[in-house]
Amino acid sequence: MQHILQRHVPVAAFGYCQSLWDKYQFDFVVTRPRRSKFGDFRAQPPLREKITVNGNLNPYNFLITYLHEIAHLEVYRGYKRKQPAHGAAWKKHFQQLLVPVMNESTFPATVLQPLLNYARDPKYSTAADAALMTALRAFDPAFVSNNPQSDLVEVSALAEGDVFKLNQKVFVRGTLRRTRVVCTEKRTQRLYTVAAHALVEKLEK
Repeated sequence: MQHILQRHVPVAAFGYCQSLWDKYQFDFVVTRPRRSKFGDFRAQPPLREKITVNGNLNPYNFLITYLHEIAHLEVYRGYKRKQPAHGAAWKKHFQQLLVPVMNESTFPATVLQPLLNYARDPKYSTAADAALMTALRAFDPAFVSNNPQSDLVEVSALAEGDVFKLNQKVFVRGTLRRTRVVCTEKRTQRLYTVAAHALVEKLEK
């Protein structure tokens, strides 16, 4: 466990992350990338609880996801009645788990400020918070700002009418509605809403 955490979390957070595993002794697995989620918590009685985190996450996103899943574990162990997955109990535990790492020794200032805002009312995923996700992606090697050879751009950076590919489908970028963009799939002409911070491949019109 120690070697796994050392490879994936910020140096300043390693001791804290290790102490949480020492305290709860759950099964922990770093997985291949999953499109639908960054991490997962599973209660599997009579076996130990299991937490998984995607191995392609940058250290800051990995740390947030790790604590997100431990909050699920604490809720599972601490309440006799089943709680909503991302309800008040989970939010409280997640906020408390974040406190020791909410500093510039752990997070760059560009990530810390949107993380502080996010922590006031945590959502089910960092991907649901556009400001935080954009800040985190600046430290992702696949993100265009850190990899000039990448063809990936955020949907919000495209102009209306631009064409892009996402999940093997081709879309035309439409209007922005708060945090999502209305897009038209070219083949079927069906309308879809795409997260404004989603990374897509821009195509020639």
